[in-house]
Amino acid sequence: MGVFFDSLNAMEKVFFICAIVGGLVFLIRLILSLLGAHHGDIDIGGHDVDFGGHDSGFTDHHGDSDSSFKAVSIQGISVFFMMFGLVGLAMSRQSGYTAFFSMLGAIIAGILSFWLIGKLFKFMKQFQSEGNLDIRNAIGKEGTVYLNIPEQGDGVVQIEVQGTLRELSAVSADKISIKTGERVIVENITGNNFLVVRKI
Repeated sequence: MGVFFDSLNAMEKVFFICAIVGGLVFLIRLILSLLGAHHGDIDIGGHDVDFGGHDSGFTDHHGDSDSSFKAVSIQGISVFFMMFGLVGLAMSRQSGYTAFFSMLGAIIAGILSFWLIGKLFKFMKQFQSEGNLDIRNAIGKEGTVYLNIPEQGDGVVQIEVQGTLRELSAVSADKISIKTGERVIVENITGNNFLVVRKI
């Protein structure tokens, strides 16, 4: 490994480091997600990584952003760096492209991967929330904020619905920030199946 690293030029070393670090973080986050720890995240931005968001780095909670991706936004960033590094290294080292085209290809690959992972998690969340769950049964129920709900944007509420404790995306009815651990009551459901909650 040391000999290989020493044989790389400065730019290729950057690609290599990005690929290794991004790949390791992605793998760790994936394992944690499979173990059910996917909500214990670092937030970046709104609650905190938005490209915005718990869905796509793309923060418009009525569009491509959803609290799912915010909870796994570190996953998206790690995928960006992993693919940035792998593609850049392959283009420079294996294909012999110039520094400009290697960097351009790496950036495009990273952005595309970030976007795709956001779409994947959004699809997975929608698929998971379908099944036999009728989210309207949450109206009138009390729950606890699991991930901060910002004034503008969405968070996650832990609430019992149909006899099962679930973690569902939620927005504030009063447009005020509601912090983790605070009790809320569900007043309504938005068109994209977010709970509309009010602090108790």
